Amino acid sequence: MDNQQEGTQSTGHKSVLVEEVIKYLHIQPHKLYMDVTFGAGGHTRAILEKEPNASVVAFDWDAKSIELYEPLLKEEFGDRLQVIWGNFANLLYYCKKNKIKQVDGILADFGTSQMHIFDRSGFSVRKDSELDMRMSPAHQQVTAAHVVNTASEEKLTQIFLQLGEERHARLIARALIERRQKKKFNTTLDLATVVAHAIPMKKYSRIHPATKVFQALRMYVNRELDNINSFLMAAMRLLKPGGRLVCISFHSLEDRLVKTFFREMEQKGHVEIITKKVVVASGEEVARNPSSRSAKLRAIEITSRSN
Repeated sequence: MDNQQEGTQSTGHKSVLVEEVIKYLHIQPHKLYMDVTFGAGGHTRAILEKEPNASVVAFDWDAKSIELYEPLLKEEFGDRLQVIWGNFANLLYYCKKNKIKQVDGILADFGTSQMHIFDRSGFSVRKDSELDMRMSPAHQQVTAAHVVNTASEEKLTQIFLQLGEERHARLIARALIERRQKKKFNTTLDLATVVAHAIPMKKYSRIHPATKVFQALRMYVNRELDNINSFLMAAMRLLKPGGRLVCISFHSLEDRLVKTFFREMEQKGHVEIITKKVVVASGEEVARNPSSRSAKLRAIEITSRSN
């Protein structure tokens, strides 16, 4: 399950597995690195602080994150940092546009930040807001409200089952269809309430019963798995031999995609997997930052370029 729907009730976002990211990226002087999920800039900052002569190109498709956090880091690190507004699925396009041909390391943290969960429309099951869920409204048209109010029962069942791994998927989809015939869904709490009432009651759980449905809708609206697939192929073309790709996943489907891709690339002789076992947060980090409890890190080193 995606840990990001639940966590500390704060809009402050703490980057996960920072020490591990630095270790597996193997930061070196005069090298160029990419952080394709800039967010609040935590991982980018760690890279720049680790090696005073390294540079970072960071990407994010959330304009608000860039607006909030780029100025702070640019003031501190100057020309060593370049931030680009765009989706990592289109990495090759943005690199060509900005004349970036090759890099020495790439980091991707696929987790949804606490900023999105608590500060943006539609993400939180506990905060009432417009049922949106778009990571970047400027890049996307379809909202979660559109999906919930127009998709067939079969389609909703598929979304909740495949992306949310929700065992009551069909029961929930049927309840949503019945409800929307009387009144369309417009807000998060409205949806969360209907989902909670649709599934069998069980003993107390700190996880809200609509969590998996919200997770599934978010992943569907933002085409998250498709974006990861596109990103992984692009990263192989951008990394120099000896360069490293580090991916952090929070959802089993994301981690499975990364694991399978890495194995396929290794079998083809393009990479060496340098995390023989998946890397997870220490008990100390989980105690400090509960959002890290589901984080899984995998890393590869390029042995030959993939064309």
